[in-house]
Amino acid sequence: MKEAPSPAVDRIELMQTFVRIVEAGSLSAAAAQLGASQPTISRRLQALERFLGVKLLRRSTHAMKLTEDGERAYARARELLGDWHAMEADLRGVGDAPQGLLRVVAPHAFGQAQLVAPLVDYLKRYPQVSVEWLLHDRQPDFVAEGIDCAIQVGAVSLPSVVAVQIAEVPRIVVGAPSLIAGGEVPEHAQSLSALPWLAIQTFYRDEVSLRHRGDGVMCQFPIQPRLSTDSLHALRNAALLGLGACVSSAWVVAQDVAEGRLLHLAPQWRATPLPVYLVYPPARHQPAKLLRFIEAMRKVGSTMTGVEPLRSGE
Repeated sequence: MKEAPSPAVDRIELMQTFVRIVEAGSLSAAAAQLGASQPTISRRLQALERFLGVKLLRRSTHAMKLTEDGERAYARARELLGDWHAMEADLRGVGDAPQGLLRVVAPHAFGQAQLVAPLVDYLKRYPQVSVEWLLHDRQPDFVAEGIDCAIQVGAVSLPSVVAVQIAEVPRIVVGAPSLIAGGEVPEHAQSLSALPWLAIQTFYRDEVSLRHRGDGVMCQFPIQPRLSTDSLHALRNAALLGLGACVSSAWVVAQDVAEGRLLHLAPQWRATPLPVYLVYPPARHQPAKLLRFIEAMRKVGSTMTGVEPLRSGE
């Protein structure tokens, strides 16, 4: 027969210990972080497993793995603890004092080149917060990976997240001077169709679509890329070496264009700008660390090179 429930405060302590074990990676690491002995941490885990009636972790000499029940319990425990901490902060009047660990996913290139400075400003402003800054270009599983929020460049396809647009990334056509062999820089988009092309698989593969900045006229033409890649930096490097023209995020090539290593081709024509979103899973109460981070990210468009802030009303 299942044991009688412990007082609420004990269950919260057990959940906190379980979450810390998972995130620390071992009982010994969790014990060190919580200032407790390893046997104490082990007893708390066993008590939670007895209360829930399921096995949460499989442990061997060299590894620790969540069971299927453990994965569900971890996701729910993080959510419940977040709500509990938000309620505590609200009742104690400390909602404006962010603290704890914030786990953020950002695109690899954008997260290295554009967002570290505003991230550092955020951390300096809120000294009780630490950030785990994870750089990859796939959409995270917020619950399974324990992610608080993500920065995403491009359309948001997940229907179950909150998406806050924070900026736009202009995209321009560039190429090395050798591409035009000393001739005139092409002015009309259609004249670019005869050039060799490079493609960034994430946003275009076999067709280029450009819009005139003045009258809004669209121009589209097919391409057969000499090189197709999912890396902004590989695309830039291939363009610098004269392999072909490409549509690039303006911030990636801004300095190259300014210093003449790349030419801005058909400068009155642009590809559709890419929206930049901050996305996070919905919850009844968001912790102060996330709310303040959202506020900080809303301001990034006005501070980053080659990135445009949202216009008023957007």
